[in-house]
Amino acid sequence: MAVVSGGTTLIDNGTLDSAVPSGKLTLLSTQTASSSATIDFTSGIDSTYDSYVFKFINIHPSTDGDGSLTFQANASGGSGFNETMTTTYFRAYHTESDATATLLYDASKDIAQGTSYQILSANIGGDNDECGSGTLQIFNPSSTTFVKHFICSASTYHSNSAARNDFSAGYFNTTSAIDEISFKMDVGNIDSGTIKMYGVG
Repeated sequence: MAVVSGGTTLIDNGTLDSAVPSGKLTLLSTQTASSSATIDFTSGIDSTYDSYVFKFINIHPSTDGDGSLTFQANASGGSGFNETMTTTYFRAYHTESDATATLLYDASKDIAQGTSYQILSANIGGDNDECGSGTLQIFNPSSTTFVKHFICSASTYHSNSAARNDFSAGYFNTTSAIDEISFKMDVGNIDSGTIKMYGVG
């Protein structure tokens, strides 16, 4: 236990200067959708940063009710965005009318050693004022020793006039470096919205 004089914090004292990471987000790339079938990040993911954060902002689908934002990856030298994943998925849901409020695990949206795209934000409404936003973080994608973990939290204006909070996490079951990430709707296109990629340093 560190002891410092009264009125002095550990930061002021210098005790934690080298122990606390800055956690600074460095913006590396921004892509804006316009009736886009996919939004792919095919450069800038390397060993420069230990983790990468993707912020998807006001994602609006081209279809109402069925469209869910999903993602996949390519290992270095790979193609097709079909890496093997094992994932979990749960969500909270509350309608505007207060008629339904639930918190549950949704096994229909997880993956067990599969290569499909993982759902991040489900059933985003397609009305003019409806969209979904959230944050996806991928840890140490350039490792050639360990699998590649990710975690995501998303807030959605659900097509049934409800607030929905989606939580997904898992890992790409490969020891190859991951260097490309793809986002798409599982039905239709991404009508509009922005996805930003940051390096965490």
